[in-house]
Amino acid sequence: MGLFALRGATTVERNDSEAIVGATTALMKTIMERNELRPEQVISCVFTATRDLDAEFPAVAARAAGFESVPLLCAQEIPVPGSMERVIRVLIHYRADDGHSPEHVYLGDARALRADLHAAQ
Repeated sequence: MGLFALRGATTVERNDSEAIVGATTALMKTIMERNELRPEQVISCVFTATRDLDAEFPAVAARAAGFESVPLLCAQEIPVPGSMERVIRVLIHYRADDGHSPEHVYLGDARALRADLHAAQ
């Protein structure tokens, strides 16, 4: 088994708990499906949110999706002028077979953040 890391991001329609949890749930589900992962393989997740998203922690969605035993951390993204708004990002560290190739996932308007990663779309 090897140690891997992958990135993902999504956008949120509005700053409320339901929207943040819904977008984070969809992101985590897509990441887990595309990478054929189970929560027990995950070592840790670091979530960031842009400063316009403060109605809920993205980790709430991860815990509800089976990550109760995984260390989760939420932080605020650096507010760079002109950067995309209403974005949740995640960095996931996990174990998988040595031949595994991480598939990064960018959903919604966040696809524009990494248009260079065709596999992430």
